[in-house]
Amino acid sequence: MWMYLRQRWQLLLLLLTCCAVFAGTFALYRFPLTAVLYPGGLCLLLLLAFGGMDYARLRRKRRTLKALGRMPFMLSEQLPPPSDGIEAEYQQLLMLLTDAHRRMEDEQNGRYQDMMDYYTIWAHQIKTPIAAMRLHLQQEDTPRSRMLMTELMRVEQYVEMVLTYLRLDSHDTDYVIREYDADAIVRQAVKRFAGEFITRHLTLQYQVLNTTVITDEKWLLFVVEQVLSNALKYTSAGSVSIYMEGKTLCIRDTGMGIAPEDLPRIFDKGYTGAAGRADKKASGIGLYLCKRICRNLGHGIAASSVPGEGTTVRICLEQRQLTVE
Repeated sequence: MWMYLRQRWQLLLLLLTCCAVFAGTFALYRFPLTAVLYPGGLCLLLLLAFGGMDYARLRRKRRTLKALGRMPFMLSEQLPPPSDGIEAEYQQLLMLLTDAHRRMEDEQNGRYQDMMDYYTIWAHQIKTPIAAMRLHLQQEDTPRSRMLMTELMRVEQYVEMVLTYLRLDSHDTDYVIREYDADAIVRQAVKRFAGEFITRHLTLQYQVLNTTVITDEKWLLFVVEQVLSNALKYTSAGSVSIYMEGKTLCIRDTGMGIAPEDLPRIFDKGYTGAAGRADKKASGIGLYLCKRICRNLGHGIAASSVPGEGTTVRICLEQRQLTVE
C-alpha cells in the first residue's frame, strides 16, 4: 500500500491542490459550506473507487511478475499486458534480453556437452594402453615390475576419478541401489592395493565387518578405494586398520595426520592442506568426490586426525533415504 502511495504521490498532490483551490475560491465568494462538502465528498468517493481498482490491478501485476521471477527463465509471453506505451517498450526490451540469454545459455550448454563427450571418450580410450601395459607387467615378477604396477594402478585410479567427476552430475548416472555385503565391497578395494601394502611393508589390520548395506556397489567401492589410497599415500610406516563401529565403516592409518586447521576443509573441492602442498601432486578432488558420492547415496563421511599419529575416516553406512531395488 505504501509503495502504491509513493508511486502515485504526484497525482495525490495534484488532487489536494485542486481541492485547496476550490475551497479558497468558495471561501472568497462566501458560498455555503455544504456547497463545498457535497462535491468534495463525491470526488473523494470517486477517488477511492478508482484508486481501489487501480491498486487491485497493480497487485495482480506484481503477483504475476513475482511468479515469473521464481521460474528458471523468463517466460516473456506470460508477462501481464502493459498499461501504457512505456511499459510496452520495457517489455519488448525484456523479450530481446531474454532471447539473447537463451541463445547464450544454449551455446554454453553445447560447449559444455562437447567437452564432457571429449573427456568421456578420452577416459575410455586411455584404458586400452593401460590394459596393455598391465598385461606386459604381469609377465614378470621383479621389484621393478611391482613398482611399475603400483604406479600404473594409480594412473587407473586417476582415470576412474575423471570418469566419476564427469558422471557425478549426469542424468544418466547408473545407480543400482540394493542390499550388498559390506565385506565383499571393502575386500575388492583391499585386493586392489595388496601389492602396495606388500611393497611398502605396511600392515593391514582387517576386522570382518559382518554387515550389509543398502547402497550402490560401484560408487561405494570408489569411495573406499579413495580413502584407502589416501591412507597409503600418507603412511610411510605402521598399519592401516579397517573395522566397524556400529553401522559406521572406519579406515584408520598411522600416517602423518592432518593439521587441525586443515581438517574442517579436507572435503572441499580443490583443498589440499599442508600435506597436499608438501606432496606437490595432490589435486584436492578425491575426498571432494567421496563427499558428493556419499551424499548422493545417503551415507555420511567424516574424518578425525591427530598430527603425527594418523587419521580415521568414518563412512556411515546407515541411511533411510534409499530403498532396495
